[in-house]
Amino acid sequence: MATTSAPFLAYDDKGGDSSTRALPLVLVHGHPFDRTMWAPQITAFSATRRVIAPDLRGYGESPVTPGVTPLEVFAGDIAALLDALGVGEFVLAGLSMGGQIVMECYRQFPERIRGLVLADTFPAAETEEGRRARGAMADRLLREGMRGYADEVLYKMVAPYADAEVAAHVHRMMTAASPEGAAAALRGRAERPDYRELLTRVTVPALVVVGADDEYTPVSDAEAMHAALPDSTLRVIDSTAHLPNLERAEEFNGTMETFLARVDDQR
Repeated sequence: MATTSAPFLAYDDKGGDSSTRALPLVLVHGHPFDRTMWAPQITAFSATRRVIAPDLRGYGESPVTPGVTPLEVFAGDIAALLDALGVGEFVLAGLSMGGQIVMECYRQFPERIRGLVLADTFPAAETEEGRRARGAMADRLLREGMRGYADEVLYKMVAPYADAEVAAHVHRMMTAASPEGAAAALRGRAERPDYRELLTRVTVPALVVVGADDEYTPVSDAEAMHAALPDSTLRVIDSTAHLPNLERAEEFNGTMETFLARVDDQR
């Protein structure tokens, strides 16, 4: 299927074959990126299953709504998109902020989700210091735009030794992001709930993935999620920072493929 625009969100909807038992895979990008963050996964997995990757509200080609965008709103947008596309059950994967949106989706509509992939993310509520920092950053993005921020954090998003083309792609996504959309997400994310107890009640298989050199969500965060989830696999990908799906796409995809095959077998 071609790239298109939905009733609200822009999205990619590719692959899919009614003769296969493979569940659809829904991919939720992080901040301040867009659905092209998942390009290696869309290419790899659409050969065997339907893959849906939206631009979140305020990012990429989706409409911008200034102000505050809570995680519950992002989750509601995803549910509405999947309703419009006729997708009932699926595997849901998210990275960083996308992982927190995945947790919120599981809180809202767990009956639709057959497997979770939580990459380079964490479930705890924001600290008071963190809330202040996110608010200050939102103000800065509105005041200055995205480029200065993108320049500063590029080599925390990807490792300093990352492939130059990968780093350039990440930088392009960040500089292209809407300051209004990014600021609204930062303010909403600052007020997110604590998902740690929710993780202990997850009844579907989960895959926890993290880059070994991730400074934003260190391996210890991934280990804690793995310990909390009743049925989970932990994969630490060496020589990567916050975006292992781009930095080491082949290894990331191999880990995902093994997990997806297991979830499909349980249908």
